[in-house]
Amino acid sequence: MTSPRPTPELPGDHADRMERARTSLEGLSVGDAFGERFFSAQAESLIARRALPREPWHYTDDTAMALSIVDTLEHHGRVDCDALARRFAERYRNDPGRGYGGMAHRILTEIGHGVPWQEAAGKAFRGEGSMGNGGAMRVGPVGGYFADDFDAVVRDARASARVTHTHPDGQAGAIATAVAAAQAWRMRGAQASESAAAILEAAIEHTPEGKTREGLRAASKLSLGESVDTAVSVLGNGSLVVSFDTVPFALWCAARHLFSYEEALWAAVSGLGDCDTNCAIVGSIVALAVGPEGVPNAWINAREPLPW
Repeated sequence: MTSPRPTPELPGDHADRMERARTSLEGLSVGDAFGERFFSAQAESLIARRALPREPWHYTDDTAMALSIVDTLEHHGRVDCDALARRFAERYRNDPGRGYGGMAHRILTEIGHGVPWQEAAGKAFRGEGSMGNGGAMRVGPVGGYFADDFDAVVRDARASARVTHTHPDGQAGAIATAVAAAQAWRMRGAQASESAAAILEAAIEHTPEGKTREGLRAASKLSLGESVDTAVSVLGNGSLVVSFDTVPFALWCAARHLFSYEEALWAAVSGLGDCDTNCAIVGSIVALAVGPEGVPNAWINAREPLPW
């Protein structure tokens, strides 16, 4: 007979931490579903008119995987990689049509068939591991949960990514995003002029060396008054679906409009590219600065309900 797994000891402020994690998840999921509606021939016309896309807004794998992270935090008070891998695989098996990438399909299918996550993720891209933006798109709630402890943010953001992304730069994108989310929560009530620099500086300070950190440095040198087109030309827009082509642009958008969820999301989607992931990252960060009341009710109602 198998012994039951011991119940993890949760921190005394677990409820407050989970409230922050869910706030980030709300911003992430609405952003994800909003951005997903701009993969169409009408996208540029909608953006030019600031016209909200037709409802309902369905969320993608960005939100599906973030839900698994929030579940893991809820039950463990940290990112337990084995538990997270099981949740990723189970949610994928039950609802595979959420826009998962080809490599994610393979990795999650193998995990679901009993292959250890270390082996399944480690084989990606001829053993180099994935440097994709998937680690970043889902990690905002980790930054919310550990918002008062950057060391824990870095540790658990890396853990949340390595289940599917063993390449260091794939993990770097998750770290940068989670740190930015934590810093956004710390910046509540700050002056807008202070917040932009603080978001990017915190991300640069804690992100490991590599292409994503280089992109963040480039983002920090861009004026927030630059056009989105200029930012895309310098930083990318996620079209390559890798961390260094996605995270710097998303963090620049979040820093530019940290206290306006709508403006931050319109800036992100204006860059086109990987719209749902850009908007998921931006939404997960900005929601922690503006709080639950800062995410428009009309946008929440347009997004399909989350399976709490």
